[in-house]
Amino acid sequence: MTGAARVVCSPVGGTVTALADVPDPVFSQAMVGPGIAVEPRDGHGDAVSPIDGTLTTVHAHAFVVAGDDGEAVLVHLGIDTVKQQGEGFTLHVVKGERVRAGQPVVGWDPAAVREAGYAPIVPVIALDAQQEALRAADTGSEVGAGDELFTWTG
Repeated sequence: MTGAARVVCSPVGGTVTALADVPDPVFSQAMVGPGIAVEPRDGHGDAVSPIDGTLTTVHAHAFVVAGDDGEAVLVHLGIDTVKQQGEGFTLHVVKGERVRAGQPVVGWDPAAVREAGYAPIVPVIALDAQQEALRAADTGSEVGAGDELFTWTG
């Protein structure tokens, strides 16, 4: 994608949080790419696709959606939630499926993640992007699932 800005939607409702505040160095140090995080509201709900595209990776706790131009967004539901081995997560999709922004991908409950001893914060990462290509929502602001979280200019 050159020139045009892609809108990346929030996969969950909650408070916009700086990636540097995510309690995992892989995300806080932007090792997998730049982005922003959302501290989710408690209550069972669905994490939704941040963009239109194809699911290239699908796990109970994380998924990647690639746009038709190849630019991909990683959504990670909580920190160390892979250790839950899928417990408390319900997949609504399969790898290779086409999704639209705002379409439910995974059902989960952030409070249950917290009760299991993990941080429910949700990093949203623009894979293979440069930090300066992103314009994110203000940290501390509230977003709903499907609301604009950041724009990505390629």
